[in-house]
Amino acid sequence: MKQILSRATIYRLSFIWAMVGMISLFGRHSFTTGMSNIGAGLSFVILLITIIVASFGVVKQADQLAHKLGEPYGTLILTLSIASIEVILISAVMLGPAESSSTIGKDSTFSVMMIIMNLVIGLCILLGNLRHKEQEYNASGALTYFAMIIILGGTALILPNFVIGKGTGEFTFVQSIAVAIIVFIIYAFFLKYQITDYRHLYVQPEAGMMDIPYPRNRELKPEEVSFDKDVTPLGTDKSEIFTRSIILILMILPIVLLSHNMATVVDFGIAATGLPISLGGVLIAMIVFIPESITAIQAARNNEFQRTINLCHGAFVSTVGLTVPAVLIVGLVSSKPVLFGLSPSEMILFVLTLLLSLISFQGRRTSPILGVAHLGLFALFVLLIFAG
Repeated sequence: MKQILSRATIYRLSFIWAMVGMISLFGRHSFTTGMSNIGAGLSFVILLITIIVASFGVVKQADQLAHKLGEPYGTLILTLSIASIEVILISAVMLGPAESSSTIGKDSTFSVMMIIMNLVIGLCILLGNLRHKEQEYNASGALTYFAMIIILGGTALILPNFVIGKGTGEFTFVQSIAVAIIVFIIYAFFLKYQITDYRHLYVQPEAGMMDIPYPRNRELKPEEVSFDKDVTPLGTDKSEIFTRSIILILMILPIVLLSHNMATVVDFGIAATGLPISLGGVLIAMIVFIPESITAIQAARNNEFQRTINLCHGAFVSTVGLTVPAVLIVGLVSSKPVLFGLSPSEMILFVLTLLLSLISFQGRRTSPILGVAHLGLFALFVLLIFAG
């Protein structure tokens, strides 16, 4: 139990829940009345530190569960935990009065794509190459992610600009319900196959290999899909899995409770400084995915590049599969407009990212040249935010 509920974990839980208590008791008046620039800046720093500390706690527990459960269960716990945090923050912004509330779903979803699939993947390829040169991954599994990105990302971010809906990238009431259901069902089937018959597609192959044959005559054992071969097999320590799951929930709850306050401060800061409205979505994506990005980079440096792919591409697939239905439903319930259609320049970046990713992971080992190309594409994304 001391290894599970370590001193660092106790300190982390104590800090984030103490901050939640202090903000609830003493900060309520500040967030409901007019804020000064200094007050907003101080509040943002406090909230940012608390949410990031909690997010790293989520990643820590999810990572431990990942080593216990093996792939792809472990990575799924992490990506779903992070995606749920993003949904919470986006919903909080949507329910506020800010001008950016109608596009926050689109801005944050597209920002996740640019950050995860260009910045983080580019860094993973380069940093992994410095230590291990060319790296192998499960090519068949990588292709399934791209299939999901094409159908889910295209449906959510491209289709709204070309359907006869409300105009300006907005779905009608019937279209919103239909798209939310279709996206969620497709994602649910993807998860179903990922954790059952086709889980071998998301496991790191042996050195020198780029895929794992379908296990027709047997089932993959837990130790075969774990990151460490000496890991405890699934089911031998259910109490630890249960305890870590409870700690994981206790790490996520503070983010839920502070999400509205963070949304209020972000809205105030963007309005006061005159920065681009889309920065709200970029900020949410960066706050939420910093811990997962660090985990992905560590996996690449440990020569576990399939885990890097599971984390990065799985993060975007989970973001679209969960965020789009949630945002559309929140918009319908709150009677607020939801604009998902990308601008022309964003659509070009979307297509370029998809094409570059397909080239990068077409079944060949990683190349540092392609890592540089991904980073260059992210630089273009940043440029267009401020000079688009």
